[in-house]
Amino acid sequence: MSADSTSRPLRPMHRMTFPEPGPPRPGTLATGTPVWLVTRYAEVRQVLMDPRFDRKSLHAEDAPPLLVVPNLLDAPDGLLNQDGPPHQRLRGTVQRAFTPRAIARWRPWVASVVDTLLDEFARRPQPADIIEGFTRPLPVSVISRLMGLGHADWERIRFWADHALSGGAHTAEEVGLAMREFGVFAADLVAERRKDPGDDLVSGLVAAGDELGVDERQLVMLVLGLVVAGHETTMTALGNIVVRLLTDGRDAWPALGADEEAAARAVEQLLRTVPLSEGRLLPGLIRRATEDVEIGGVTIPAGSVVAVQTNSANRDPDVFPPGPPDLFAPLASPTVVFGAGPHHCLGAWLARLELGLALHRLAARFPGLRAGFTLDTIEWREGQMTRSPRRLPVFW
Repeated sequence: MSADSTSRPLRPMHRMTFPEPGPPRPGTLATGTPVWLVTRYAEVRQVLMDPRFDRKSLHAEDAPPLLVVPNLLDAPDGLLNQDGPPHQRLRGTVQRAFTPRAIARWRPWVASVVDTLLDEFARRPQPADIIEGFTRPLPVSVISRLMGLGHADWERIRFWADHALSGGAHTAEEVGLAMREFGVFAADLVAERRKDPGDDLVSGLVAAGDELGVDERQLVMLVLGLVVAGHETTMTALGNIVVRLLTDGRDAWPALGADEEAAARAVEQLLRTVPLSEGRLLPGLIRRATEDVEIGGVTIPAGSVVAVQTNSANRDPDVFPPGPPDLFAPLASPTVVFGAGPHHCLGAWLARLELGLALHRLAARFPGLRAGFTLDTIEWREGQMTRSPRRLPVFW
């Protein structure tokens, strides 16, 4: 939505407010389904780590509806919606590729992608759109290389991804059609890499999946999930972080450029305080109680749907200092930005690597970078599970 004389500008993500951390309390999903809302840090971690709160039962015959329009996260046979041994078997097909040690080997070429994009960005006439020139193509370039998708039609993939994570911008029919097309793309990719494997993540997934006897549809779903998650969340996070730094955090810019380790610490604080979503209860953060469980002094009855609000948990004053963060201070405790427990985000270390290198080298290369926008003139990308700027003109 663009700001004009008849519409109120949206708040930037770093200025959003969220429910105050407190005991579990009743809430309601957009479908009308009642939920227990969990907001405190310790209790959010408990829900995400306790096997008595699972994902599979959300798709049982008696399960209430979670989404008005289905999306990729709603697929019953997807990685997100498995628990226990079936989940571990699926997760094991990709987990080895996303260890911190493996990702450390990718650092040189991620850095080279960052530098190449910055070289190209420096040649653009000013003001230049940093979304188009840097924050959008960076994660696309990284996941493209990682998965061996160098010649893929990324405009088409982005179209499919927008539908796969739709938060109301598309109808169920539109989402269904896009997901079928996306599924054909992924199935063809799996078949191609099985026939002619290479040194890429998809080939590794196919080999591991075939060895472990992973169902073909589940293998296709893994590929879909990696394509979407591999660029969508990092793109969104980086765009919103740039808004925060060039408006309410410009004082931190010199230190980001001077010290790569300081930039890495800042990433943790920025991820904690610059959310991806506006507070909607995201499907991936919903669980169902398989038995009566006490959380924070409240008994959650068996069969209840439970939603955790990680944005509130990441601001819990009992864990994190209240108020604007010192971007370069180490975290008092690990955040729940990437979840916790068995479903902790597989790509967390890759996202940290990309964001840290991106911010450090952007600030070092453009020490005078300044906004060619105001908070009231940002055009936002809406209708998805997340919200981010469509374009951000900048000068240097």
